[in-house]
Amino acid sequence: MKLSAIHPNPKNPRTIKDDRFKKLVKSIQEFPKMMELRPIITDETGMVLGGNQRLKALKELGMKEIPDSWVKKASDLTEEERARFIIVDNVEVGDWDEGLLSEDYSLEDLQDWGVELESYEPETQEYEGKNTELTDDNLSGEMKIVLKFSDEERYWLVKEALEKINADAGQAVWSLIKGA
Repeated sequence: MKLSAIHPNPKNPRTIKDDRFKKLVKSIQEFPKMMELRPIITDETGMVLGGNQRLKALKELGMKEIPDSWVKKASDLTEEERARFIIVDNVEVGDWDEGLLSEDYSLEDLQDWGVELESYEPETQEYEGKNTELTDDNLSGEMKIVLKFSDEERYWLVKEALEKINADAGQAVWSLIKGA
């Protein structure tokens, strides 16, 4: 099979960098049978559903053709199964592009499929007693929460929500400083 017949998924939410990628290239070079045991999975158009980094490594090795057994087509998957496969196939390796994940996948699905994302796990602090108010007395100072926004629109949505909370409270309880 010509390697040019396979193309990477432009919305692949998983990457590997530097050292890990070099190790993958070396692994394929030293143990090419791995590709038969864990083939690249494509859709009917040749777009990679699983194995984008292996495809990149094969190109890095200068390969133009590969055995047909190194590629398997999964053209009978539903759209939901495709989306799930793209995530589940990558749970254990590489780094997530959380921006792409948030565009195409719900947090609930990602968690159901075994994806653990540090930035999605809120840090919580428990306080004793019911309906305990968070005041300077029991927080020992000002609390700072840092939010990172992937786009301007999300920033303004959060800012508007905090302004509504402040208006309902009758005082400045929350503030959001852009670029802080």
